[in-house]
Amino acid sequence: MSQQQLSSPFVDLFLELCALPSPSGQERVVTDRVTAYLSGLGLEWDEDDAAARLGGDAGNVYCRIPSTNGGGTPIFFCAHTDTVPPEAAIDPVVGEDGVIRNAAGTILGSDNKAAVVVMLEAVRRLLEEGRDHAGIELLFTPQEEVSLRGADAFDHTRFVATTGYVYDQGAAIGEIVLGSPHARLLDFRFHGTAAHAGMHPEDGRSAIAAAAQAIADFRLGRVDDETSANVGVITGGTARNVVPEWCSFTAEVRSQDERKAIELAREMVESAAFAASLVDCEVESEVRPSFPGYRFRESDAPVRIAAEALARAGYTPTYALSGGGADANVFNARGLQCVNLANGMTDIHTPDERISVADLEGMVEVTLALIDVARETK
Repeated sequence: MSQQQLSSPFVDLFLELCALPSPSGQERVVTDRVTAYLSGLGLEWDEDDAAARLGGDAGNVYCRIPSTNGGGTPIFFCAHTDTVPPEAAIDPVVGEDGVIRNAAGTILGSDNKAAVVVMLEAVRRLLEEGRDHAGIELLFTPQEEVSLRGADAFDHTRFVATTGYVYDQGAAIGEIVLGSPHARLLDFRFHGTAAHAGMHPEDGRSAIAAAAQAIADFRLGRVDDETSANVGVITGGTARNVVPEWCSFTAEVRSQDERKAIELAREMVESAAFAASLVDCEVESEVRPSFPGYRFRESDAPVRIAAEALARAGYTPTYALSGGGADANVFNARGLQCVNLANGMTDIHTPDERISVADLEGMVEVTLALIDVARETK
């Protein structure tokens, strides 16, 4: 790949966006850059009031580009502007191998800024080349990384299109996600009895011991081919020499089969209650939905459009189920058909996160092919 390709305005925009920290709820600086770019293309956009409703600093940005030919299938594209919290500075660099990494040793932010810049660049080329299309809508959401809150807050009835695409799967270009799991969030709070750990330990009832027993009894990790569970955060105690009165932890369950997700969550609640009883503690448990799952068939129209577009762009379509959620989950639950496509991101949410310039360019071609195939599809 030539040095010119490695330093194009398109790549420079990606580097710029990645360098702007935008953890969930703090996306303002990225949102402002996106809206300035849209305005520079002469496009009209608006931002909803999700910032105030969600306690963040940025809302959903929506932009509609009316059809130029009155036929075909209008489509929408969605990308989120937030990232998981970076643990250090972000210094994105392009290596001689054409791969973009963070030289500062934390996340890069290609999830999902790679999709943001691809959407913007594809629309720029579309307008510059005067290409016909059946209608395009763009949505840039905040707070996706915290249970898809931005997309959930968006008024989906504003979409003219009922077919959409997100690029939020860390895998090789060509992979089409046919399904995403149903998820449940679980919160546990154990209540014991405080006591001096050296002088009167027998008077105490350790909430941490109860919580530890519960976690040890849980089926965690890869439970089966469709199901996983995890305990992510645990807090408790007040001092080294005090039997802990309180202990809390958060967990999650995901499964392609909603019945399995519900059943495993119920099993964990029962295990926590039993563990608490063993040491004369009490436990408060709460289970709530995180995001709804969905399932497509290869024969469904949005999937067929994606497969044809990938083929035209030079990629071999493959099919997979995802273990994660994306904004597509929200839209599918609301009766729209939104397909998640892999875009070449690798090791997302880690210090080794990376994406190649070639994959960024490739997804622009895929996007333009999606627009062309949709224009030809009734």
